[in-house]
Amino acid sequence: MVQSGTMRHFSREDLDNLERRFRANLLNCATGFKSANLVGTASADGSTNLAVFNSAVHIGADPPLIALIFRPLGEVDRHTYDNIKSTGVYTLNHVPAVMARNAHVTSAKFPRAVSEFGACGFTEQRLDGFGAPFVLESRVKIGLRFVEETAIRLNGTTMLIGQVEHLIVSDGVLGANGNIDLVAAGSACITGLDTYHTVLAGDTYPYAKPEHAEDLRK
Repeated sequence: MVQSGTMRHFSREDLDNLERRFRANLLNCATGFKSANLVGTASADGSTNLAVFNSAVHIGADPPLIALIFRPLGEVDRHTYDNIKSTGVYTLNHVPAVMARNAHVTSAKFPRAVSEFGACGFTEQRLDGFGAPFVLESRVKIGLRFVEETAIRLNGTTMLIGQVEHLIVSDGVLGANGNIDLVAAGSACITGLDTYHTVLAGDTYPYAKPEHAEDLRK
């Protein structure tokens, strides 16, 4: 590792030699803030599961697709993954910042028979005709249907892509132009593996064109 002034430079060799947990936190933080979501699923026999994820990625809007990255499946039981594959449906629910501690506890290794909804203080919300539970306390929630799986051979992770079947947004959160006000929604975000943040109001800019570059820089 090279330290120059106030900057620290980690080479690939440096990264490989870091303590495992330190390296995981460092690289998770390096890409900046990530969305904090609770993934709700049900098993084929109806048992429910809730797990916090920071890997949701917008893939496209037409058709509406969202991806989740799962760590190597053989390391531990993957209740969320197994439920998605067995039922084909799941939900993505913004973590309410006021319940970030509750959301974090869903990452604990609860037995398969224990629902994190009850164990961690969340309420199941059902939608007729959709087999996966939503989180009542969340103000932005998405119902997804599994459509594609890709194995990432470089590190053994798996990407699941779901198509949006339902999008539920609370009153006072949806803007006239389709923007979702994450401040009004009280949505949390994550850095690293264990640090949760509240969201501040942002600035909205017009569609950028080259001839507007000078004005936009002011």
